[in-house]
Amino acid sequence: MQTFVPGMVLCDRYELASVLGRGVMGQVWQARDLSLERPVAVKTVAAELLAVPSSREAALARFHREARAAARLDHPNITTVHDASITDDTCCLVMQLVDGTTLEHLFDQQDGGRFDVPTAAAVAAQLCSGLSAAHEAGLVHRDLKTQNVMIRRDGVVKILDFGLVKSLADADPRLTMTGEGIGNILCASPELLEGHGRIDGRSDLYAVGCLLHHMLTGAPPFNVSQPARLASCHLGETPPPIGETRADVPEPLEALVTSLLAKSPDGRPSTATEVYATLGPFLPASDPALATRRGLPEDPRRPFLVPQGPRPL
Repeated sequence: MQTFVPGMVLCDRYELASVLGRGVMGQVWQARDLSLERPVAVKTVAAELLAVPSSREAALARFHREARAAARLDHPNITTVHDASITDDTCCLVMQLVDGTTLEHLFDQQDGGRFDVPTAAAVAAQLCSGLSAAHEAGLVHRDLKTQNVMIRRDGVVKILDFGLVKSLADADPRLTMTGEGIGNILCASPELLEGHGRIDGRSDLYAVGCLLHHMLTGAPPFNVSQPARLASCHLGETPPPIGETRADVPEPLEALVTSLLAKSPDGRPSTATEVYATLGPFLPASDPALATRRGLPEDPRRPFLVPQGPRPL
């Protein structure tokens, strides 16, 4: 079984350099496209998953599903898929390499882990803009978390790793095995934890609510470390009101977070576009001067204007 190491060239084209991250399904590498001479990110499937006959078929099926689903998404707030290879020897997904830092890292840079209200609203709105495109395509991310949100140097938010993306029409239980997990349950919706019933875009909106709560308060809705206890909180407990720890959050914004964290999907906003519109009044004011600043070609707040708005407009 093939082992991936620095210097290896995949598909006669992509030279692996260093590991950017590891997950249940495999690794994400910083690499170079030798044909087009550009940096890329390459996601590889863990060799041990493919080595076990009982998991090989499911791993390949899931990877194939991810490649096809991700390739259909074309939106400024979602990482672009360039290429994929699915053979007996190699499974890799080649993606845009994002120059920036994760939301998880940014929390460590904030005073008390909190963002100011316009910044928190800006990140959440861009997440909803990207999710609106995915949901319109019939896809659910199912693994939104601080490590899967990248803030580019120009302020554009990118959703990473549609590794748990699932077609709304896909009901094949073989692709939702226990071994695959749900991802980071810090942002897992109750319906994901329950593991039954139809999952739709409102599950991703619950995760947006978790992230928005974290950005505004400096802590996730349920700040516990035991997985079983955390799951129990998501399923049956009410998170502390934002107003208990921060007084400057506008009441309508706090009400939005409360609705996003409703236990039942029916209690949440129905679409990412609806959430985007509700966040509108709290976004930073546009500053045209930023567009001409050397080294910063984009106004980091421009993604909230057409054409980078939510779908459908």
